[in-house]
Amino acid sequence: MVNSLLIVVVCLAAFVAAYLVYSRFISEKILKLDPSYECPSREFEDGIDYVPTRSSVLFGHHFSTIAGLGPIVGPAIGVIWGWLPAVLWVVLGTIFFGAVHDLTTLYLSLRHQGKTIGSLTEKLIGPRARLLFLILIFFILALAMGVFAQIMAKLFSFPAPAGRPEAVFPSGALILIAILIGTMVYKIQRLGLLGPTILGIALMGLAIWYGAGHPIRSVFGYELGLTSWVFILLGYTFVASVLPVWLLLQPRDYINSFQLFAGLILIYLGVLIGRPEIQAPAFQAAPEGAPGLFPFLFITIACGAISGFHNLVCSGTTVRQIASETDCRPIGYGGMLTEGALAVGVIVACTAVVSQGSSWPEMYGSWKLVGEKKLSYFIEGSGELIGNLGRPPKVAANFIAVMCVSFAMTTLDSATRLLRYNVEELGQALGVPALAKILGNRFVASAIAVAAIGYFALLKISQTLPDGTVVMKPVGAILWTLFGTTNQLLAGLGLLLVTLYLYQKGRRIIYTAVPMAVVLVFTLTATVINLMKFWADRSWSVFWVGLAVLALTVWLIVEAAMAFKRRKG
Repeated sequence: MVNSLLIVVVCLAAFVAAYLVYSRFISEKILKLDPSYECPSREFEDGIDYVPTRSSVLFGHHFSTIAGLGPIVGPAIGVIWGWLPAVLWVVLGTIFFGAVHDLTTLYLSLRHQGKTIGSLTEKLIGPRARLLFLILIFFILALAMGVFAQIMAKLFSFPAPAGRPEAVFPSGALILIAILIGTMVYKIQRLGLLGPTILGIALMGLAIWYGAGHPIRSVFGYELGLTSWVFILLGYTFVASVLPVWLLLQPRDYINSFQLFAGLILIYLGVLIGRPEIQAPAFQAAPEGAPGLFPFLFITIACGAISGFHNLVCSGTTVRQIASETDCRPIGYGGMLTEGALAVGVIVACTAVVSQGSSWPEMYGSWKLVGEKKLSYFIEGSGELIGNLGRPPKVAANFIAVMCVSFAMTTLDSATRLLRYNVEELGQALGVPALAKILGNRFVASAIAVAAIGYFALLKISQTLPDGTVVMKPVGAILWTLFGTTNQLLAGLGLLLVTLYLYQKGRRIIYTAVPMAVVLVFTLTATVINLMKFWADRSWSVFWVGLAVLALTVWLIVEAAMAFKRRKG
């Protein structure tokens, strides 16, 4: 058996060394970050989307946005193949894949007036590729956020198997706290940052404490169900996507990041004090019902290693707030390392809890069981670890549960804003001036974005199961199996654009080209395997959409290859 403390120490030491050495090399020798370069946040400052922001605040906002539930759910499932493959992929993937991806795509966008990855495709590859990429991004974001809205609704609902009504009050309170802090920092600037930060953290702590003792199960005597919560969340995301970024999203994510830092520190302190043994197997080649380790480990653990969603954040909200080009290193590379540290904490929490009385087969006996219980494994495991500090595990688990809900919210509202940007850019890409003007209105674009999310969250269609049973499921739930592969395809395409840019600038491309090739190979392999399974299961709706996504991706790769050839010529 291996002690969990050894795993934590080795992983964190690797992350620190990577930041001190590898990130400096990439930043100074490959990207050549220039502190005097005028950033888009200053060039186009408008007080709504383009807002120069100090790096400490932007780091919290960026990290909260890219994290969400991804680096929790993915590793919690991925350890079914054993803790060793999960740890190796998280550490090596974060250092050489994900952190490089985030840093370079942030830099690429910053060097092109804050344009998103979708828009940059036109300059680097061509106008046809731009339209294809924007369509792919629209599908990925709308699908993912539709499913997220469903997940959030289930977490807020009561009764429900996964219901966390104690998280309702803190989640709502944090919105008001964020508006207060944003106003204090940006409108009463003589207050500085320290005072509002302390106030925000204190109010957030009080909200969590009060919510734990006062779970909200109904409003005015009316019990809110899944559909009601979805509509409430959609309304909130619309408002959040049109408000100035400094008023809600930025302070909300900044204050919320302290909650995650606190949770992560407590988990690691619990490991330090308790030093539990990892009783999960180091390697498990063929878990019941699970797909093959290759390539699906690399699809299952996305956030926490590398994720295409990150380049949308980097080139969407973050680049429009970064105040100095040199901030790209701590925010882009450092933010991804922090997410990797979270993923390591999740792996330990989900495997060390085995030593507290459960057996590994009981927890990870089958792929289906893990799919249903993955979040509970992390919450309960974290509670046990934090319990080593003298706190009741149930109380600690409640804090971790609220943390998970809060971070799901940050992804939902920030991604809706990203989808709004995507709609605005689609209007420009279609080449119809009147349509571009209409879609360029942030209220219209946000309404379309929210409607698309609502489509995947609420519209139900019939699905025939392999046994012939016909069930009604939300569109998003049916198509969700496509998200993992499309998200990683987006990461590969983001690295492809960076590689093409570095190539045309005459700089070394090996540090982005190798991760790009690896990601595209295992993702395209997984896509083909999935399509064969959908065909065998006669899941026609998922098959045809997946085939369309694959065709779009191959087309983009061909267009990029032609662009490389043109540059070489």
